[in-house]
Amino acid sequence: METVEETETYIARPSSPHPSVAILIIPDVIGHRFENAQLIADQFAANGYLTYMPDVFFGDPISLNRPADFDFPSWIKNHGVDRTEPLIKKFVKHLRETVGAKRIGAVGYCFGGKYVVRELAAKGVDVGYTAHPSFIDAEELKGIKGPLSIAAAETDQIFPADKRHETEAILKEVGQPYQINLYSGVEHGFAVRGDMQKKEVKFGKEQAFYQAVQWFDTYLKE
Repeated sequence: METVEETETYIARPSSPHPSVAILIIPDVIGHRFENAQLIADQFAANGYLTYMPDVFFGDPISLNRPADFDFPSWIKNHGVDRTEPLIKKFVKHLRETVGAKRIGAVGYCFGGKYVVRELAAKGVDVGYTAHPSFIDAEELKGIKGPLSIAAAETDQIFPADKRHETEAILKEVGQPYQINLYSGVEHGFAVRGDMQKKEVKFGKEQAFYQAVQWFDTYLKE
């Protein structure tokens, strides 16, 4: 862990980095300290991408095995756009101006997907990828100005079939390169928290990661 912009940050550095390129991971609600998320960052680095994953929850992530009576509505209210987005923009600026990244890819899992889309709309990042995204508004999606790849779960109450179909229609109209892969036998969260003992989940988790790498190899590298 390192401190970047006064924020605890997990940084995965590649041994043979792609020049002038970086990835910013915006994690799911379990946060940047979750080992599975750190392993994903390590794998992006193993594929040549300098990867930053900051604590976007200001020391207040949700525990992996949260109690049944956990008050999620109150928690999410404390982690809205007004609080989260300035931090993400600060990191995008850091990657461009301090690290020297000419092109930035954003990765968002669940909670993070919304901010991938918002940064694509704001031209903060150049290319986006999200798995089982949460709480993306149609108007936010209509504003993207760069390529976007989505890994979707067959069973997902937050990104269900009707929302997925709406997303497809919007992306077609927007005209940016896009990809939506649907994985059977998996649920919301599979790309980070999937049970690797289950064949379908193991396949989906691994393929969702390869999907991201191929997307960045195609659209992010110069």
